[in-house]
Amino acid sequence: MALTSGSPPGVGPYYENHGYQSEHFYPPRPPVAPNGHNLYPVQYYPSPVPQYAPRVTTQVSTPAVHTRRRSSGTPCTSNSKAKSLCVALALGTVLVGAAVAVVLLWRFLPGDSKCSTSEMECGSSGTCISSSLWCDGISHCPNEEDENRCGELVRLYGPSFTLQVYSSQRKAWYPVCQDDWNESYGRAACKEMGYKDNFYRTEGIQDIGGTSFMKLNISAGNIDLYKKLYHSDSCSSRMVVSLQCIQCGVRSVSRQSRIVGGSNASPGDWPWQVSLHVQDTHVCGGSIITPDWIVTAAHCVEEPLNKPRYWSAFAGILNQYQMYYEKRHQVAKVISHPNYDSKTKNNDIALMKLQMPLTFNDVVKPVCLPNPGMMLDPAQACWISGWGATYEKGKTSEVLNAAKVFLIESSKCNSKYMYNNLITPAMVCAGFLNGTVDSCQGDSGGPLVTLKNDIWWLIGDTSWGSGCAKALRPGVYGNVTVFTDWIYQQMKANS
Repeated sequence: MALTSGSPPGVGPYYENHGYQSEHFYPPRPPVAPNGHNLYPVQYYPSPVPQYAPRVTTQVSTPAVHTRRRSSGTPCTSNSKAKSLCVALALGTVLVGAAVAVVLLWRFLPGDSKCSTSEMECGSSGTCISSSLWCDGISHCPNEEDENRCGELVRLYGPSFTLQVYSSQRKAWYPVCQDDWNESYGRAACKEMGYKDNFYRTEGIQDIGGTSFMKLNISAGNIDLYKKLYHSDSCSSRMVVSLQCIQCGVRSVSRQSRIVGGSNASPGDWPWQVSLHVQDTHVCGGSIITPDWIVTAAHCVEEPLNKPRYWSAFAGILNQYQMYYEKRHQVAKVISHPNYDSKTKNNDIALMKLQMPLTFNDVVKPVCLPNPGMMLDPAQACWISGWGATYEKGKTSEVLNAAKVFLIESSKCNSKYMYNNLITPAMVCAGFLNGTVDSCQGDSGGPLVTLKNDIWWLIGDTSWGSGCAKALRPGVYGNVTVFTDWIYQQMKANS
């Protein structure tokens, strides 16, 4: 973690983590010079309509080896009649192939769905069904996507953890009325979001100006939670459900002043921080979000480090040398965002699932994932932490450091004087315009957190920057607020 300004400003190479440099596992890549070209996809924000993304592969499979077959001739070279026949067959094959390609493109190309606005598309077949039939208890899609993905229509909203459910009929999110709600429904909702056996509390909170709700039909019988809910314009209690699946974002200490400007952390200061090791060497940081799951950066787990057997995690330990003697937690799965771009660092986020769950205590606790609807100030105060270098091109630190930084608006960060349109909506800038405090190599994947409503929220994961602590070159972080839905989907799919 850099605390002083380095070399003169100028857009230089991205800093990435270089704590582990074994040529066998992590061969150095040629430097990538950033430029102003629009290399990333046009659409970054998640659609307001839930997207039914397929399960993301947890490892890159070994590519098939294609060998070129040797031959001394074919029937098509024997005589003129055979040649004519072969030409005709070839033309016919090309025409048929073109027709099939057109049909496949029409049916499966994303973005231009052939379904009307009142219909939803079955992802596997392209079949269109009425929105009113989605999650109605009867399968209409060939692979039953309309029923077995109903859990992706549940979310938590805002800093008060308001439970919202997506109405397929009205194509909008609505809060759940507190009427007839109890803990068993709260547990069911947490499972729908991928929290497996995690549940903390559910309670009613005052509804502010709402006129439409999702309401429980308690006579619906023993069926899925989503199928028990129906749209209603009334809620007799005027209270809506607040749900926390896990107690997160709480520290055992409150010594914020100690870390302003950057300093060594004390036990319990940042209990969600983990050190991710490859062969007993710190490589990246990460953030605990559940006993089983850690958020880190996708660039940390690029091939060949995408295999979970290389990785182990250490939690609740501040000094790197102590990690040789403390319990390590082996990684079971590595899941990188499917749209991660290694050149632009767009969508730079990944998940790790541990083989055995963590035990929470005063120095090991989860941070809260940001809920949609959270409002942050343009210059929101945040904190970064990690074992990264304390100056540009320096060695990783033996002790955990932390520092206070401030969010920088993307419009300002994208100016020609700073990163010249390299910042996408899947990224967020934080730091100081004059440098002085910044993330650095070795901090990659670690947390950018903020305190709101007395709760600590994971706003970003350390991604890239031009040098360390340079003026007009702040740190760039993966915008976790964009990825919350994707995280829930992966937690549920890999529970």
